[in-house]
Amino acid sequence: MLTSNVTPNSSAVVFKPFLSPAVDKTINVLMVLVLFITMISLGCTMEVSKIKEHIVKPKGVLIAVVAQYCVMPLAAFCLAKGFHLADMAAVVVLICGCCPGGTLSNILALAINGDMNLSIVMTSCSTLLALGMMPLLLYLYCQGFGDLPNAVPYVDITVSLAMILVPCGVGIFINHYRPRYSKMITKVGLTVMSISSVAIAVVAAVAIRGAVLAVMSPPLLATGAVMPFVGFAFGYVISAVFGLSQAERRTVAMETGCQNIQLCSTILKLAFPPDVIGPLFLFPMVYITFQLLEATALIVTYRCHRRLTRNQKDVYQPATTDDRLKVLSEGTVGPVARNIPL
Repeated sequence: MLTSNVTPNSSAVVFKPFLSPAVDKTINVLMVLVLFITMISLGCTMEVSKIKEHIVKPKGVLIAVVAQYCVMPLAAFCLAKGFHLADMAAVVVLICGCCPGGTLSNILALAINGDMNLSIVMTSCSTLLALGMMPLLLYLYCQGFGDLPNAVPYVDITVSLAMILVPCGVGIFINHYRPRYSKMITKVGLTVMSISSVAIAVVAAVAIRGAVLAVMSPPLLATGAVMPFVGFAFGYVISAVFGLSQAERRTVAMETGCQNIQLCSTILKLAFPPDVIGPLFLFPMVYITFQLLEATALIVTYRCHRRLTRNQKDVYQPATTDDRLKVLSEGTVGPVARNIPL
């Protein structure tokens, strides 16, 4: 599978061709189309008025953006170093960690009763900031991997990001001037994203066959499992330290732990040649699987805790002054009278 170095100055390996040109081109086109639809859908969730509101009072957004672009890139770097990942695998993990939030984080924030305005604005801001933050963070963290900075196509990544932001802008325009179409576009986008992501993964896995084991190696599996958990945990802790409300804390936690995996996969496929990226462009699929599993566990835990807390409150509720006066004046008998302490 592996033959030689990418360049004389890089230790990254080269993969033998495992996809036919037709299959590779098909996957590329599908990924671009899916991302285009997804980013339009993401833009349709962004409201200019809400963005302005949070810009005027930016505390929550600033904390959320700091959590997104500080916690996850640092976590990706530490995990890549800790598991001694090869150069190309380290680049893939770093790109995953540096990606902004996506529509999945908005759905998860809704499921955990988060602040939806903050969630949408955080996704909007992190997506717009990605144009500058992703290349900058990649450059900074790649310095810790020897000659790796020479093998990372920063210009191609920046161009890909710029092109990806165009459909997001189209979605914002539609939501602002034609809001009646926004919900329909968002639903269609989420459906297409879900179905096509599975289809692309299956097509790629069948075409790659044995090479997919490179993505299922224990170090990469461990990295994919630990990274989302670090994002969820530190996102919540950081927002708690700065005094955000419970709903805002849950929102920041979900936004920090969830990256735009469609964006990550497309950048990996478009910015790197097939013989360089190999089957590693499938790592985001492994990552999003652990994201969903861990987020689902957190949501179930939260909802169970909420239900138990509500049941405990329903067992005994302190009587008000009006209740006591009513008992004394009307001589109420039965369960109500017996449960009210006079």
